[in-house]
Amino acid sequence: MMKREHWGSRLGFILAAAGSAVGLGNIWKFPYMAGENGGGAFLIIYLALVFTIGISVMLAEFVIGRMSEKNAIGAFAKLKGGLWPVIGFFGVAAAFIILSFYSVVAGWTISYMIKSITGALAIEDPAALGSLFGDFISDPVSPLIFHAIFMALTIFVVLAGVGSGIERASKILMPALFALLIILIIRSVTLPGGGEGVAFLLSPDFSKVTWETVSGALSQAFFSLSLGMGAMITYGSYLSKKENIAGSAGWVTLLDTAVAVMAGLLILPAVFAFGFDPSAGPGLTFITLPAVFAHMPMGSLFAFMFFLLLGIAALTSAVSILEVVVAYFVDDRGVSRKTAAIVVGVIIFALGIPSSLSLGVMSDVTIFGKSFFDLMDFISSNLLLPIGGLFISLFVGWVIWGKAKEEIAAHDGIVPMWINAWGLIVKFVAPVAIAFILLKGLGIF
Repeated sequence: MMKREHWGSRLGFILAAAGSAVGLGNIWKFPYMAGENGGGAFLIIYLALVFTIGISVMLAEFVIGRMSEKNAIGAFAKLKGGLWPVIGFFGVAAAFIILSFYSVVAGWTISYMIKSITGALAIEDPAALGSLFGDFISDPVSPLIFHAIFMALTIFVVLAGVGSGIERASKILMPALFALLIILIIRSVTLPGGGEGVAFLLSPDFSKVTWETVSGALSQAFFSLSLGMGAMITYGSYLSKKENIAGSAGWVTLLDTAVAVMAGLLILPAVFAFGFDPSAGPGLTFITLPAVFAHMPMGSLFAFMFFLLLGIAALTSAVSILEVVVAYFVDDRGVSRKTAAIVVGVIIFALGIPSSLSLGVMSDVTIFGKSFFDLMDFISSNLLLPIGGLFISLFVGWVIWGKAKEEIAAHDGIVPMWINAWGLIVKFVAPVAIAFILLKGLGIF
C-alpha cells in the first residue's frame, strides 16, 4: 500500500485550494454578471451567499476528504458505502466533462497572450475584434493546438504529485495572479472616468434586483468555489489531522471572493472609462476588453498581462479538476500517478475536440438542440455539479453528522460554537438552495 501524499504546509494547501476555486468564472464571469445585475446589489447578494452556503458546502467537502483520506468516490465508499459512492462518481464525471471544454476556452487565453505580443489585438473597434474572435474560435485547427498546449501544462503539474507538482505550482502561480491583478487594477482605476466603474461595482442599485439576480448570484457563488465535483474532497484528503479545516475553508473562500471582486475592480472601471457596455456578457473578455486595452498607452503590455492572468487562473483550476479524476485511478485502481495523469489527460483532450469544432465546422451538429460545447456545459453545470453539491450537504448533515462534528474538533478537541449554525445550513438551507439551482437549470421554473 502506497503511503498517501500530504500537503507540505497549510499555506500550500490554502493556495492550492484557492487556486482550484479561482478560475475563469471569477475573472471572466463575475464582472459581467455584476454588470448585468445592478453592480453593487449583485455584489452584496453574492457575498452573503458565498459566506453562508458556499463556505458551508466547502467545509463539508473538506470534512469528507480528510475523514476518509480518499478520492471523491472512495471517500463515500469508506465512510458509508451503499449507493453513496455514486455521488462521488458524478463528481469524477463532472470533472472529466468540465475540463474537456474548460481547456478549450483556456487555450484561447494562451492564443490571446500571443496575439497581444504581436500587436494583433491593437484594434480599437469592437466589431473588428468580434470578427477576429469569431474567425479564431471557428478555425478547425488553431484552437485545438492551444487546447493541447493547455492540457499538456495541466498534465505536467499533476503528474509531479501533490507536494512537488500542485503545491509548488500554486505557491508560484497564486502570488503571481494577485500581483498581476493589483498592477492591472491600478492601471484601470487611474484611467480618466474609471471612477464610474468603481462606483458602479460598489454602489448597489436594488431596482435591478430580481429573482434572476438572486439565482445568478447563488449559481456564481456555488460554481466559483469549485463545489460539487469532489475537488475539495480530493484536496481535503491530503490534509493532516492537525490542520484547522474550518479556518482553511474561511481563507480559501476569502481569497476566491477577493479575486472576483478585484476582477470587477479591474474590468468595470476600464470598460466605463472608454464608454463600453458593462453588461456585454461573455464577449467582455475577448472582444470588449481588447478594445479597451487598444485605447490605452502601452495597451499591448496590459493586454498581455490580462490574458496571462486569465491563463494562470485557468491553470490552477484545471490542475484541481484533473486531480479529481487522477486521484480516483491512483487510489482505487492502483494506477501510477504518471500513467493516470497522461492517459486521463489525453482522453480529456480528445473529448474537448468536438467541443472546439462545434464552434466552427461542426456548428450545424446539435444534440437535444444544443451544440456539443453547450451540451457538455449543460450536463456538468446544470446536472452533475448541483446533484453533487446537494448530496454532499445531505451526506454531512444527515448521514455522518456526529463524525463530522468530531472531525471539525480534531485539531484541538474543541467543538466550536458555530457548529450548530453550520449544521442548520448543510441540513436545510444549502440543500434547498442547491435544489433551486438544479430545478432552475433544468428549466422547471
